[in-house]
Amino acid sequence: MSGLSTDKMDGNGWADAGSAPRTRILLIEDDQETAAEIVGEFTDCGYDVTHRANGIDGLSTARDNEFNVIILDRMLPGMDGLSVLETLRRDNRRTPVLVLSALGDVDERVRGLKAGGDDYLTKPFAAIELTARVEALLRRPATTRETVLRVGPLELDLISRAVRRATRKVELLPREFKLLEYMMRRPGQVLTRAMLLEDVWNYRFLAETNLVDVHIGKLRKKIDGPGETSMIHSIRGSGFMLMAPPPQGEKG
Repeated sequence: MSGLSTDKMDGNGWADAGSAPRTRILLIEDDQETAAEIVGEFTDCGYDVTHRANGIDGLSTARDNEFNVIILDRMLPGMDGLSVLETLRRDNRRTPVLVLSALGDVDERVRGLKAGGDDYLTKPFAAIELTARVEALLRRPATTRETVLRVGPLELDLISRAVRRATRKVELLPREFKLLEYMMRRPGQVLTRAMLLEDVWNYRFLAETNLVDVHIGKLRKKIDGPGETSMIHSIRGSGFMLMAPPPQGEKG
């Protein structure tokens, strides 16, 4: 990113929103030059941007205010970005989070997603890509307001705890329901066994086990009925993925 306005922040890190746009972005970034460019870019686009320069202040601001999206640097003074993210998720704060990082290897991206991130962007990046990714997050329905999740013909009601595939009712055990909910919140995303063990079973460290495979197998038999297009896919060497059937691909 370069050549963007840097005159949008006041001494407290608040952007001069002018007409006070409704969409609010929290930026937690310790590099002042990068922060100024991001604030300038999004303010020019009509967003209301709040900037915090360390993890502790960023976490406090995220807890005390409502934002539509959070842009979070991976490496921060005081409290690192992943710790901020994990704390917010434990607090049940479901604001979409885009993680920024100079660490671009696959393991780091997976760590960011496992911690609760919705997207991960490696530095350096182009302003147009950052804007596009944030706008994509803003278009997503707010998970805190969702009571029904839908992926293709599959529907999960969080209140009644009912699951249907098209017109067929699917009976699930509590752990299967939790596993399916986790997958339906991340359609089209590869979910590793480590992610599922940690986020669905709360097992942070566990020796070799087929626990995930056994439950995925049972869930697949209930979700993918006879004559129906498979929705739960095994990704060789990686994990599993839930995908909606292609158009005209649903037979059940």
